Amino acid sequence: MNATTIDSYNNPSGSPDSDDDGIGNKGLTRAPLIIVPIGFVLGLAALILAGGGGEDAKPPAKELALLGLFMVLGIVSVVLAIRLSKPKERRGISRRVQSILLPVLVLLMFPMAAIAIVNATAEPEEQRRPFTPLAVMADYAKQQDVRLMVRTQGEARPQTEIDLVPQVGGKVVYVSPNFIEGGIFRKGETLIRIDPSDYNVAVIRAEAGVAQAQQVLTREIAEGEIARTDYEDLGRGEPSQLALRQPQRQQAEAALMAAQADLDNAKLQLTRTSVTAPFAGRVRSKSSDIGQFVTPGSRLGRVFSTDIVEVRLPFTDADMAKIDLSIAYIAKDRASAPLAKLSTTIGGVRQEWEGRIMRTDATYDTQSRALFAIAEVYDPYGTGASANGVPIAPGLFVDAEIDGKLLENAIVIPRDGLRVEDEIYTVDDKGNASIRKVVVLDATPQRAVLASGVKPGELVVLSPMERSRVSIPLKVLDVNNPDIVLVEPEEPEWMKERGKGKGKGRSGDDTDSSDDADADKADSGGESEGSSE
Repeated sequence: MNATTIDSYNNPSGSPDSDDDGIGNKGLTRAPLIIVPIGFVLGLAALILAGGGGEDAKPPAKELALLGLFMVLGIVSVVLAIRLSKPKERRGISRRVQSILLPVLVLLMFPMAAIAIVNATAEPEEQRRPFTPLAVMADYAKQQDVRLMVRTQGEARPQTEIDLVPQVGGKVVYVSPNFIEGGIFRKGETLIRIDPSDYNVAVIRAEAGVAQAQQVLTREIAEGEIARTDYEDLGRGEPSQLALRQPQRQQAEAALMAAQADLDNAKLQLTRTSVTAPFAGRVRSKSSDIGQFVTPGSRLGRVFSTDIVEVRLPFTDADMAKIDLSIAYIAKDRASAPLAKLSTTIGGVRQEWEGRIMRTDATYDTQSRALFAIAEVYDPYGTGASANGVPIAPGLFVDAEIDGKLLENAIVIPRDGLRVEDEIYTVDDKGNASIRKVVVLDATPQRAVLASGVKPGELVVLSPMERSRVSIPLKVLDVNNPDIVLVEPEEPEWMKERGKGKGKGRSGDDTDSSDDADADKADSGGESEGSSE
């Protein structure tokens, strides 16, 4: 069999450029060369018809996705065309179907790609942002009479506190039930009694000594009378003092007086076996108990009086100026003394007491450089207790408020308006803010009293605000009712010009691009500040 016979056998159609289904390989090879230019012409036409988008251009995300899809399809179509041009046997889908789909896909790829490119490069529509100024709370500065207030703290302590000690020694045979830590006792109440046996014996012995001295004195008096009678009977004249036993009588009288003194001392020592309370008060600590042997001067316990409780309050020079208190101050009476309102929290309930500043310390404290004033609370466990009946106990740490001088026509602002370094932010009727330096006379958590720096009726910013935001126009709201707008700033000139220039050509937009960028930064800054507030 020759070569011609073999070729005829392998290619029954008789054409060397045909495959099994009669489609020519040369035709398939030329197919991409014909389809690609046609698709390019269609894509160019779509590009011209699209006209570059404009203000109504859509976002390019969808078109970019389609562009990528058709690029993949174009590559696949070219690969399929090359594979179909080979003379080997094909399997899978029909080559005739491929020959129909391939030109259609390639023809659609170019116009869709052109439209995607146009939409992807189109400029988005410019959206004008509304004018949103930073909103702040503010209130008006007011002029009114203000009573200055001094606030300080101190510790309560009893005015009288002593160590309870015995004057005689011996064994403790009795302890009062009230003589315990925290116990309350009355004035004159016996707290401890020492064994009086030895002192009773001493009294009896002293009484015997008095009786003996009395007997000696009686004898000396009688003998003196006898001597006088004898001298008169003998008629020898006037007897001498020695003859009348006057020295012996005087000695007997002295001995009687000494014996009487010993008796009084013995009785006094006997009474001292009972340790009584020198005042009404309470027991702070107890150091002895029944059965214990004590000596004179040993500590039995510590007690304090409950008639007056003192609170030492430190005052600085500024505090002294507010209440006009001298260094060597001593009140004439309680009625004329400055009132001190004392308060603290006990068990979650605020308790208050009234005290009077009766005097100041003689010297300044060398460590704190403060002068302490003494506030007294009379009868703290009785009439001086709080409204709830709670006494001001020693050791309690309390807050104190003392009324000071009266300032007339002072400038008052809310405390939130006073900032660091004694500065405030004010706003005019156009929303323009400014920084003022003020002189502060007094400040409390609620208000600040100023001497200068702001005028009555000016708006003071109360909201937290950075110092750099003062240059931005502010929208002012009433702090008492945020629904009320006190100041509504006008739209800036650059935003007005920007609104008028909207709709102009691209050349005009390009010319003002830098101004628009600055405006966007300003708007974003104001909005971010407002959101932080």
